[in-house]
Amino acid sequence: MANACCCGEQTTCCSGASSQASAVKPPVEQIPIISTQFTRADMLKNWKVRWGIGRMSAIVTPGIYGIGQPDANSPVLVTANYRLTLDALRKELGGISAWILVLDTRGVNVWCAAGKGTFGTEELIARINAVKLHDIVAHRTLILPQLGATGVAAHEVLKASGFKVIYGPVRAKDLPAFLQNGLKKTAEMSTVEFTLSDRLAVVPVEIVQAVKPTFIVFAIFWLLRSLIAWQIDLASGFAFLWAYLGAMLVGTVIFPILLPYLPSRSFAVNGALLGVAWGIVSSAINQFSLQESIAATLVLAALTSFFSMNFTGSTTFTSLSGAKLEVKTATPILAVCAIIGLVIGVI
Repeated sequence: MANACCCGEQTTCCSGASSQASAVKPPVEQIPIISTQFTRADMLKNWKVRWGIGRMSAIVTPGIYGIGQPDANSPVLVTANYRLTLDALRKELGGISAWILVLDTRGVNVWCAAGKGTFGTEELIARINAVKLHDIVAHRTLILPQLGATGVAAHEVLKASGFKVIYGPVRAKDLPAFLQNGLKKTAEMSTVEFTLSDRLAVVPVEIVQAVKPTFIVFAIFWLLRSLIAWQIDLASGFAFLWAYLGAMLVGTVIFPILLPYLPSRSFAVNGALLGVAWGIVSSAINQFSLQESIAATLVLAALTSFFSMNFTGSTTFTSLSGAKLEVKTATPILAVCAIIGLVIGVI
């Protein structure tokens, strides 16, 4: 994060922020000021993180930071210590002076961390006390992102710390208008959307997670098939490899694109339907025999469904409890289908 003092391990002001730091009066003159400018270097870093490169470097040191020239009356915005989340917040705050209270969410975004409990009541209270927020601001109001509401009990925070919790807009881009409007939200600010661009934003990490086991699974299947047939069949091996890669892409790319238009509320069912379609198409392209087509369709349907279920952690289309129940219910069925398909394919 260029010119952002929270990207390192030490909470000291970095180059480009020292001139602003003087605006913060004692006893908080050492609080780092972070930039609202979002540079090409920031974009590159975030792009790499989305593709799983340097993911652990995207964890921000928890604590208190400043934007602009904050004083005792400046608003306090609460967020997670995931760099992409902080970047999404800070780049919308140009021309605004505010404090940013960063919670320790183990480097997870606000919505996911709220579901896991790390963006929660206990951590918020502990962080208020750790940074001595009572000594930094004269007011007793915290602005939390709306998507973090499931993890925070506002009444407990008020009772334990004296700070009142107000839930801000869903999107960081609406914060300036929210602050200018006396901390009041419009209906649009409260509406949770999951647009095509939102869905595509999480595709890279889904692909990366899917690629890791891909070649291991394929290698085992091809080795078994070759040993039983007692010959190395490169053409058949590559045919199944392309079929497998296709299932991975259907489950990680096509599924999120088509998500709002698929017929079932079940991610597993929708993924299986797409997998069956891909199994039929890939069998026709590769000119599989009937037996190979049945095997491929069973395996590809199970794989596509499994990859699709991984998307439950990235979407607003389901709840944490619903996702857990679906995974628990569907996984054994998918495993049986895959095993049957593998057995038929090996034979």
